[in-house]
Amino acid sequence: MTAATARPVVAVVGAGAAGALVAVQLCETAARRRTPLELVLIDPAPEAGRGVAYATEVPEHRLNVPVGGMSCYPDDPGHFRRWLCRHGESTVTAGDFAPRHRFGSYLADTLGRAIITATGTVAVRRLRTTATRCAARGTGFVLDLADGTTLDADSVVLATGPAPGTSSWAPPELRASDRFVARPWAPGALDAVGDREDVLLVGAGLTAVDLALVLDRPGRTVHTLSRSGLLPRPHAVAPLPPVPVPDGLAGLPLARLRAVLRRHLAASMREHGDWRPAMDGLRPHIAALWEGLNDDERAEFLGRDATLWNVHRHRMAPTTAEAIARIRAAHRLRVHAGRVAGVRPLEDGRLAVSLADGRELRVGRVVDCTGPGLRADRDPLWAGLLAEGLAVPGPLGIGVATDGGRLTDAAGSSARPLFTLGAPRRGELWETTAIPEIRAQAREVAEAVLAPSAARVRPVRRRPTDQFGLPLSTHAAAAAAYRSGLGRVVTVRAKAAESFVRAVELDPGFALGHAALALLGHECGADVDVPRALADARRAAKERGDERERSFVEVVGRRIGADDGDRALVEHLDRYPGDALALSTAVPTIAFSGVGDLDDNLAQRLVERTASAYDGHWFHTSLRAFLLQEEGRIDEAGVLAREALAAEPASGHAVHALAHVHYESGDHHAGRDWLDGWISGHGRGAVHRAHFSWHVALHELALDDSEAVRRRWFAQLAPRRVNGVRALVDSGSLLWRARMCRTWQGRMPVDHVLDAVAADLVERPATAFTALHSAVALTAAGDLAALRRLRRHAAGADEVQREVVAPLCAALEAVLEERWPEAVRGLRALLPTLRRVGGSAAQREVVEETLLYALVESGQSDAARHLLRTRLDRRDSPLDTRRLAALGAGH
Repeated sequence: MTAATARPVVAVVGAGAAGALVAVQLCETAARRRTPLELVLIDPAPEAGRGVAYATEVPEHRLNVPVGGMSCYPDDPGHFRRWLCRHGESTVTAGDFAPRHRFGSYLADTLGRAIITATGTVAVRRLRTTATRCAARGTGFVLDLADGTTLDADSVVLATGPAPGTSSWAPPELRASDRFVARPWAPGALDAVGDREDVLLVGAGLTAVDLALVLDRPGRTVHTLSRSGLLPRPHAVAPLPPVPVPDGLAGLPLARLRAVLRRHLAASMREHGDWRPAMDGLRPHIAALWEGLNDDERAEFLGRDATLWNVHRHRMAPTTAEAIARIRAAHRLRVHAGRVAGVRPLEDGRLAVSLADGRELRVGRVVDCTGPGLRADRDPLWAGLLAEGLAVPGPLGIGVATDGGRLTDAAGSSARPLFTLGAPRRGELWETTAIPEIRAQAREVAEAVLAPSAARVRPVRRRPTDQFGLPLSTHAAAAAAYRSGLGRVVTVRAKAAESFVRAVELDPGFALGHAALALLGHECGADVDVPRALADARRAAKERGDERERSFVEVVGRRIGADDGDRALVEHLDRYPGDALALSTAVPTIAFSGVGDLDDNLAQRLVERTASAYDGHWFHTSLRAFLLQEEGRIDEAGVLAREALAAEPASGHAVHALAHVHYESGDHHAGRDWLDGWISGHGRGAVHRAHFSWHVALHELALDDSEAVRRRWFAQLAPRRVNGVRALVDSGSLLWRARMCRTWQGRMPVDHVLDAVAADLVERPATAFTALHSAVALTAAGDLAALRRLRRHAAGADEVQREVVAPLCAALEAVLEERWPEAVRGLRALLPTLRRVGGSAAQREVVEETLLYALVESGQSDAARHLLRTRLDRRDSPLDTRRLAALGAGH
């Protein structure tokens, strides 16, 4: 621990993938826990995160694990895919195989962000040198560095990667030749290979595959040589899910285990026509199976089974396999089974390599592709640790012995804070060199490194609160930022996410800040990496959250995961009625979302049960106003809305309630003028400003002011001003209503609306409410084919989409094809069920407008007059008055 900073010093030796993953976990966990730390990364490479594996810039060098398996975080498997999407590869899927250099960039970027997150808590230094010795000093260690300096450290993590290979297979005369390449990934190692020189790659694993692609060119033959002559198998182009392994495998003798696994693979072949799902299902159990074998069985596996295991377990990306197949078909790659018996130089400078079976290959270069060594003592740093008893060899002399990542010393103790991960643990774990295994080990190591510091962190004695009196597990500055965000949420104002971002920047371990970001990203489309925010919230809640905060994080997780999240939110509010962030989500989001398995009085019950927690606060009053107008209690709603606005003029919920009060009472002039003034004043920062503009346009439509409607649409509702679901719900529906009212003449710009919405949202909407508006927009665009696709989607979706949206699509198809009697029957039958899709009565009224249009077009004037009179009895409307007059007196 340095005297100046009183920070524990953690040295991470090696800054390749393993070192970067450890450093990410150390930075983020220390920042979350407010644990001061000095982190020293020791590696000569110019950039952290790449190592040998990911430093290549050859685009043909692909990961041999799909993108979905390469996240830095065990609890966020999609992180790498989302990073690629944000960095120019928007169409990448979890099943794609990215170039290796892209993963190196991802590691470096993720580490950089983790360092920034931890600024102020973790001091990070980078030493571009190598560690040559690690010795115990007191309770810590001293590291000798290649540049002649030393470093004292309280803990050391050895992330050195695989041990160097020995090339022991090569005859001495070959190892002495300048035409032998022992380390093909060393910078410039292949520069001397002539353009027309044939090359022999000894080894046929993934390293040989990569080098064959690099060396391939017309006029050159690349040979691979291995004892089996087998290349890695390819991944499936369309992989199937893993098949679970049989129970009771751990502890079986090798002979029985081999037989059971063969039956497991055969069953997968019979059922799926593919052995890969069986292998993939085996992966989580490999360490336990290896641990259950004794040393004799492990040695037998290495001698008899390891080659077949490796070619099936460590596979090529499909595109890599295709490229290899092409160059083999062109005879530029030749695969041989055998071993090198001798070598002699030829007069032209080439080498004649004789094989054990008598064959001879004449090549310009021989490259060692047999992979890394298994013994740790090939590296000077590890050799010193073994010699001094700080480490002992692992099973069969492979790697080193560890206990949960801690090195076991010669006395059998693992008490010292000396850790390793990845390849050095291969003797104990066997499969430990892939990112899915290393990232889990990195988290485990970080937890162990930081554990001694946890007791030194003093808990906060008096916690700050939000504006509604609920305690927050953070410090005052982060709490102030959170209160700002919560204030924007309850007033329905913009930039709430920015405030929550500031809160978690100030305190990365603040669970509610992360959860609020995840919620805004999921519910409101805020620019948030939702899975990352949720993972951070879960970690922080587990470490530092109180019962309410943990409950809220669980609610957010269930809503994001579509795991009965609505019910979870209601149950949370039953326990914590004063949680304004939860209540602002529940009303009106749940209450008007068309949820079919919660009772119709849910919103009213929520507001009633939470009333005592707010004691007349304007936020709760505004929610009550919104609910009362939806129940038809217009006058009461108006009183409450005005009361809330008197206390908080920016209250979006109160404004929304009063907008509906004006519309449903037919007070269109006053409603238009008041709401238009609010939009340009207190409403300038409103989140749903476009929706309020839509309300003003409804008044203008009811006033039969077609020019005002057009001006409003182009000024406040046209795409680029409104995008995403709001464009669909507000902009698209207004165009169709204007057409149905015969107010909008000529071509409608609905195509621009659809261009502003993601195609999946239009044709495969997740909710019935969105689906209804998708159907309306597609009808307005005259896109019959897309409307039929939407109907097929709805027919296979949730109950409300099946029973309401699918029939609505059918009725709207009849409208487009001018089958008016059929359209009338379909639309009329739907009116009593429309409430199930959610939204407000004013939003659902678009269907009634379409029915009125269809009645007129089908010649059913009496029915049209009856509908118009019913509407006028409900509220005044100059538009409806004119339309009724145009139909004549009737009977």
